[in-house]
Amino acid sequence: MRVEINGESREVAEAITLSALIESLSVETKVAACAVNMAVIKKDQWPSYQLAEGDRIELLQFVGGG
Repeated sequence: MRVEINGESREVAEAITLSALIESLSVETKVAACAVNMAVIKKDQWPSYQLAEGDRIELLQFVGGG
């Protein structure tokens, strides 16, 4: 199925969970927050959150500075 990840269209496996998607991208240690279709998904929900065709996913990491 096709989803959009941080503005980039990608083909991913059907019935993939948010957690599995993040693992497949090898960014699990960098992702601090995630939003799907503009709704923040709590980290404890990632393993059970099923993605759907056309979802818009934003993977966010916190950056310090000042």
